[in-house]
Amino acid sequence: MAVTNTDYHYFDGLYTIPNVRRDFPDWHLGRSRFALWAIDVDYPGVRQKVNAAKQHLSEFLLDDYNRQPHITLSICGFPSNNPKHSDDFGANFFESQLSWISQASLKPFEIKIGTLSSFSSAPFLHVTDTSTSIASLRTCLTSSAHLGFSSVYTPHVTVGLYAGTWPREPVFARIKTFSQSDVTSCLIERISLMSYAAAEIGGPLRTLADFHLEQARIEWHEPSPFK
Repeated sequence: MAVTNTDYHYFDGLYTIPNVRRDFPDWHLGRSRFALWAIDVDYPGVRQKVNAAKQHLSEFLLDDYNRQPHITLSICGFPSNNPKHSDDFGANFFESQLSWISQASLKPFEIKIGTLSSFSSAPFLHVTDTSTSIASLRTCLTSSAHLGFSSVYTPHVTVGLYAGTWPREPVFARIKTFSQSDVTSCLIERISLMSYAAAEIGGPLRTLADFHLEQARIEWHEPSPFK
């Protein structure tokens, strides 16, 4: 099956970018957990689609990617009561994020999770949001002066991480044989402050708190890292 250039829209270069399973102490500097805002879409229909795509592309993927289905909205940094590094995530910025989200008065919205595609480093499922609520949330959560801001953003659900440097043609040829017919709809009523172990690539996410859109309130599931 021929692969057209339009299939490479999200893919930079001619080869996949390999991911390595190792600790990165020069990055985390002994800090244990990294935080992000995300939409939790770990629902049966989405999980089934992610697992099917992961199995379909298994020959290309890093083993033991255990991060549950989610849509990253904004990376935050390492939670800290005494921010010292540029990628520390302090209470002041967190409180600003909560204030911006509350003022936006966003309501629950529907998204659709569908076709399989790929970035250079990871295959993903497309996310469609006709309400533009995801873009509004991004505006609330990111600042041009803060870690992780980028004007280029594609809402997606990561399937896994590439384990090697594979030519893109066979990868996309394989992607095109994946069943793309079914689309999963999800009603989004909350966004989540999550974290993962900084020393573990592709490890599971842990939900620290949920922000409920309808009530504009934060619900903590663990003690707040900000004192």
